[in-house]
Amino acid sequence: MTANEVFPNGRKLCAVLLVGTVLGGLSAPAAAQQVAQPAPAAPAPQAEQIPQLSPPSPAEPSRTIRTVTVSGNQRIEPETVLSYTSLRPGEPYTQERLDDALRDLYATELFADVQIAGADTGELVIQVRENPVINRIVLEGNRRLKDDKIAPEIRLAPRQIFTRSRARADVARIIELYRRQGRYAASVVPQIVQLDQNRVDVVFEINEGPRSRVRQINIIGNERFGDNRLVSEMATREHVWWNFFTSSDTYDPDRLAFDQQKLRQFYLTQGYADFRVVSAVAELTPDRRDFIITYVVEEGERYKFGDVAVQSDIRDFQADALQRTLPMRTGDWYNAQQVEDTVTSLNELAGLFGYAFADVRPQFQRSRENLTMGVTFRVAETPRVYVERIDISGNTNTHDKVIRREFRLAEGDAFNNVRVRRSRDRIQSLGFFQDNLEITQEQGSGPDRVVLGVAVEERATGELQLSAGFSSLERFLVNLSIRQRNFMGRGQELRAAVNYSSYSKSVELGFTEPYLFDRNIAVGFDLFRRDYNSFNLLGNDRQTTYEVVSTGGQVRAGVPITENLSLALRYGLSYDEVSLNEALYFTDPDGTGPLPSQCDPLLASRYLCDSLGNRLTSSIGYSLVYSTLNNAVRPSRGHRVLLSQDFAGVGGDVTYLRTRASAAKYWNVLGNFIFSLSAEGGYIRSFEDGAPNVDPVRINDRFFLGNPQMRGFDIRGVGPRVQRIPYLFDTDENGNITNVRLSDDPDAILDDAIGGRLYYQGRAELEIPLGAGARDLGLRPSIFVDVGALWGVRDPVTLDIAPGSPLTLNQCTDPSGTVSTVPGGSTCPTGTTLTRLGVSPFREVFLGDTPAPRLSIGIGVNWNSPFGPFRIDIARALLSEPGDDTRLFSFNVGTAF
Repeated sequence: MTANEVFPNGRKLCAVLLVGTVLGGLSAPAAAQQVAQPAPAAPAPQAEQIPQLSPPSPAEPSRTIRTVTVSGNQRIEPETVLSYTSLRPGEPYTQERLDDALRDLYATELFADVQIAGADTGELVIQVRENPVINRIVLEGNRRLKDDKIAPEIRLAPRQIFTRSRARADVARIIELYRRQGRYAASVVPQIVQLDQNRVDVVFEINEGPRSRVRQINIIGNERFGDNRLVSEMATREHVWWNFFTSSDTYDPDRLAFDQQKLRQFYLTQGYADFRVVSAVAELTPDRRDFIITYVVEEGERYKFGDVAVQSDIRDFQADALQRTLPMRTGDWYNAQQVEDTVTSLNELAGLFGYAFADVRPQFQRSRENLTMGVTFRVAETPRVYVERIDISGNTNTHDKVIRREFRLAEGDAFNNVRVRRSRDRIQSLGFFQDNLEITQEQGSGPDRVVLGVAVEERATGELQLSAGFSSLERFLVNLSIRQRNFMGRGQELRAAVNYSSYSKSVELGFTEPYLFDRNIAVGFDLFRRDYNSFNLLGNDRQTTYEVVSTGGQVRAGVPITENLSLALRYGLSYDEVSLNEALYFTDPDGTGPLPSQCDPLLASRYLCDSLGNRLTSSIGYSLVYSTLNNAVRPSRGHRVLLSQDFAGVGGDVTYLRTRASAAKYWNVLGNFIFSLSAEGGYIRSFEDGAPNVDPVRINDRFFLGNPQMRGFDIRGVGPRVQRIPYLFDTDENGNITNVRLSDDPDAILDDAIGGRLYYQGRAELEIPLGAGARDLGLRPSIFVDVGALWGVRDPVTLDIAPGSPLTLNQCTDPSGTVSTVPGGSTCPTGTTLTRLGVSPFREVFLGDTPAPRLSIGIGVNWNSPFGPFRIDIARALLSEPGDDTRLFSFNVGTAF
């Protein structure tokens, strides 16, 4: 018997039952959710739903919660624990509902362990074990990264609840921090130290591992250029042992993407418009120490420029005239960089006419058959733009007006791109802000309005130099100088300096107001007191030759003539006292002998005796400066020309004209290299005749040349000088003199630099850029060549006291012990004791008075150290003249605040 026989409408009935079963299966979970709210159960398989003639299996029985209690909690209240669950007395529960309660409690991350007991009786007990409280966070094993660098990355903190998920997240952040430093082998293991009262110390044990470097760079697919040529275009370098000042050999994923762009840029400049990097893979070696980077490239065909044209919708732009200025021509190899530079230059040219937002778009016409790339530069029409507002931000110390007065544009002026760049350079030249300052341009309230913005980052403008020490020559010495170039944020300069040693003492004070009464007039003054003792060396014995004491001051004023040309005026007044140590260089220093006390050329040189005296100098002067430098503190492009003259004779005892001129030019070459050429020279002419063989220009008014102007030579190591060379005697075994000769021992020769009236000096220097790591340290190395000379004084009277000359002096000692010296042949006063002294024979020679060039070459490093700016130079003199003093190594140190 079949179903159709029992039920005539069996097929229809089966269909109804099937649909009802499906609908019932879908509605049953919804009903269960409304009652007990467990997780939705998956519907039964379709095969089990079809035969619905038999009743379905019974659902899990629901029980009622009689009581709910909490145990094991220490800090958390029971009500708080229950609030995280939906279990309440009198409500039904199932095993799924208990599981949901466990998940909810674990999700709070307050508990290390949770259990629910009493599920069979309805008297539920929630047993918890709370997560511990963090007592402290400890870092161990970190040497390359200090605690203050890692601590901000750690989210766990004392008095917070410890969870394993947070600890794992902190480990991941610390490892990522080390990866940014190129240490991919770093590992971090969190350790828990249990304490009483359920507290823990969290210790992150760090194994920093070595820095992961780039062991090898492979390039596949390059046929036109070799691997070395392409690698030279990248920022990443293969590791070699001598590159310890650079970080370019460390692996950096961001740098890997940057290098792909560098490769594409290089090929586009060579005409390969279809070039692409197929893949770039960095593989970590099994020891996790190094990376091997592999690039797969497709070079494609090389293109030439096709037709090049300019189309302009701006009335002021003549397309034909602009087209003649384009750097590319039809038939030249295609160069994408030339296209970008042309777009930039057209935008800048539009800025000159007041179009700040000129729309210059290159349109390309590529011919794959002819391998040409035509370019049409279309300049779309745009309205003229005016400056609506100038926004300044980031200046916490510097007043707004100090920055605004350097702008060459005012609010309401027509936009001019050249003036914007000039404003940027003037603000940068203040030296108050970090490098690479830029002035941004944003759309104003209308299409013809622009808002200029400058976000500055202030830098230390105070400079402090302090040194103290002891030497056998200078004895105790202290040098202290302080300078604030942005005093009280007003742009004023205040400086003071104190130098003290046994042979040199000075005090200086200066002040400059760059904008007097908010007008572009600079005024300032300087006051000084200098006490300088010149010296020479006899072996390790320092002997003072002459002493100069100068007291005076100067007032200054400066005004701009044009944007790049300025004039400075000054008046100075000083009183100079030049003297010698009478006890050493005078005859009869006590005035007890029969002759008056006077300088003795036998004890001092003739030129020193002629330089003695007190004089008042009253001078006026001016300086003309023409400068287009982009930064007056650390220029990288532009030039500067200076002409300065001072005339002494407006009253006083001295008349002369001192003239100086200098010029310098800077270029950016080969990327970030900075090349500079500089030259300067000077001449001083006296209007006094002076005595024969006595130079009318006083020794303290002459020019001196040496370190630091010319590295490779000592201080005052270049130019005219007088050397006193002793005679030596060769004797036989009987003590008889067999030969007389001059000493060739440098330590036995007295050397006095006497300066010159003319000098010139030149320098060529190339500053070498380093990697990011060296830049972070503030290292700026350079190579240089210095050339110069000093000459032009009258030949001084020199002495040649040969052996056998009458060099006897009389020393007279009175009963009180006072000693006086008189020339030989004179008699001592009555009552004094006569002693005859002998002066060793010597010869004085005059050297170095020649314009022949002195030349030195060397390397130097500027370092912005934690102690302040530090300069080290190692230079070797290649050309020198007899008498010049050379020096291989020199350094200078200071600090900033």
